[in-house]
Amino acid sequence: MQDLWNFALELYARAGVEQACLELQDTGSDVCLLLTGAWLQRRGVRCLDERLQALQQAAAPWQREVIAPLRQVRQDWRANASQDAELAALREQVKKLELQAERILLDRLQALAENWPNEAGGDDWLIRLAGGDSAALQVLRGAVDHP
Repeated sequence: MQDLWNFALELYARAGVEQACLELQDTGSDVCLLLTGAWLQRRGVRCLDERLQALQQAAAPWQREVIAPLRQVRQDWRANASQDAELAALREQVKKLELQAERILLDRLQALAENWPNEAGGDDWLIRLAGGDSAALQVLRGAVDHP
């Protein structure tokens, strides 16, 4: 079984997936949860309410208290960093911290879900996590369904 981090890196590198994830993030989706859902879907793990809630409860505090503040600082510095080399260097360090925080979250989500059995049926992880269907979600689903 491929670990979640490497699955996420491979999926994110596919054509259109990064942009789709950013669009979904802009509409309120948690990209780490979407990537976890994609990993679980690929493995054939059934999407059950209690599993979905467990993942959301594990991710929410880390997203809110660690990842979101780092992302906000990085985004706030974007304009000024283009004209200030020292700020640009600091912004790159914040970006690396944000990525490291996302990796920690994915590791935690994998630890929570890695022993869930493979079994057919159940709801679609991606639709449930995104809160509905969209063009961006179709791009992500296409990348998951056609490895």
